Formats: sequence, structure tokens, C-alpha cells
Amino acid sequence: MLLRVFYVLCLMILITSCDKFSFTKKTQRQPIDTIVDFSSVDTYPSLKICDSLIEKNRKATCFRNTIHEKIAEELLQYKFIIKDSIDEVVYVGLIINSKGKFLVDSIKSSEKIKKELPKLDSLLKLSVENLPKIYPAIKRGIPVTTKYQLPIRIQLNE
Repeated sequence: MLLRVFYVLCLMILITSCDKFSFTKKTQRQPIDTIVDFSSVDTYPSLKICDSLIEKNRKATCFRNTIHEKIAEELLQYKFIIKDSIDEVVYVGLIINSKGKFLVDSIKSSEKIKKELPKLDSLLKLSVENLPKIYPAIKRGIPVTTKYQLPIRIQLNE
């Protein structure tokens, strides 16, 4: 009887001391990089003109300047008749989708501009539609939709 108790005791010590008989899973998992910063992109939207630039900030500046120039060219085609002089800024919210197409999200202007230039909103939308197709922004190798706030200064004299 004493020998049986000794064998059971040895068996219990053997079972509880062995790592292979552990009931908890000890798998080593590789950490997955799931934290994505959605407030920035790896590559800004770009036009064909700006493609030769390598530096990220210079490419973004080229993009902004080219878009401003293209919209200014479109707006200069129209003649505006006003009663009072205007020197204000209109903010155009643009969405650049993952296919490289511009969409007007919002147009924010003062009451004075809305009163003096009631057709400005439709002209801005038309100008944005006439912008060339661009290369969309890239995040982790995938084209993504981005928002851009375009300030347009309206300076008109009587």
C-alpha cells in the first residue's frame, strides 16, 4: 500500500512539473501592425507635372499651386459685374477620390459674395469638374480618398 502511494505521489509530481503537460496555451504570436494613422498619407495626390519631384513636401506644394492656377484660369474666362469692390476668400472643400477624380464637398463664402456673385458656386463647381484627372493619394500602397480645403481669393473692383 505504501508503494502505491509512493508511485501516485511520484506520478503527480512528474505530471505537474512537466511543461509539456501544461494546460495553458503558450503560443508566441507576432505583433500585428494594426495602428494606422488616417490623418496622413504616404504619398500626396499628384499631377503629371509634379511627378518628377521626389520630396514629399515639394510634391504637395506643386500640387496645391497647380490646382490654384488651373481654377484661376477657369474663373478668369468669365466676366463678373459687381456693385461694390470685393476682396474676400472663398473656401472650396474638395474630395479627391481613389480613382483620381475631383468632387466638390462644400463651398463656404460670405453673404456679400453670395449677394454680389450668385453664380460663383456653380462656376466653381464647373471649374473643379474641368480639372484634369490626377494620381490619387497613396496609403500603404493603396489609393485612398482625401479631402482638401482650397482657399480662393476673390478680388474684384467696381
